[in-house]
Amino acid sequence: MIDIIKGIIYEAQEKSVSILVNGFGFKIATPRGNEWSVDQQGTLYTYLHWHAEQGPSLFGFSTAFERTVFLLIIECPKIGPSIALNILHQLTPSQFLEIVTSQNEKGLSNVNGIGAKKAEQIIVELKHKVAKLTSSGLLVAPQDAQESFMYWQQVNEILLSLNYSKQEIQKVIQLLSKKYADQPIALDQLIRSALSLLSSINTSSIERS
Repeated sequence: MIDIIKGIIYEAQEKSVSILVNGFGFKIATPRGNEWSVDQQGTLYTYLHWHAEQGPSLFGFSTAFERTVFLLIIECPKIGPSIALNILHQLTPSQFLEIVTSQNEKGLSNVNGIGAKKAEQIIVELKHKVAKLTSSGLLVAPQDAQESFMYWQQVNEILLSLNYSKQEIQKVIQLLSKKYADQPIALDQLIRSALSLLSSINTSSIERS
């Protein structure tokens, strides 16, 4: 199996790169090919996929973490490499994991080519696998992405321990992830914001009834 390819990038397109290694050129499908710099050295963590009719296809990723998430996605029944590549073209690996963890079907269905039914299927299939891999330490993100993902995991677990429903938690995580998308925030502040939101949501429900 080809695990890593290191060479000079000589062509970069939206969803592929061509890389030159010792006189051989490899065309590799990748989520965001236009982020690679032509004529610069690049390292891709690869996955070789075999199709019964079309033969081999080579997929490459900028980090081992991104490849791990890609492989996780294609474990879903009827979700092939093309769909997984499309997901990671529109979402970062950590954004995808946050969506799965918070069971944000609407957020995933907003990805081009992923309807509501397919989004539900992916989340149902992966939510327990993601939680298990994360808790076991087998799903390790780069530091910034890992911190972000683990924050939302902790928020989810704390709110579950306080007996809030999954539906309430999902709604609050969606609201907070949008509010603090580009802002650093401490975990305790995030918890306080979540509890404040839950309180206001519950108060509004009581007043309407």
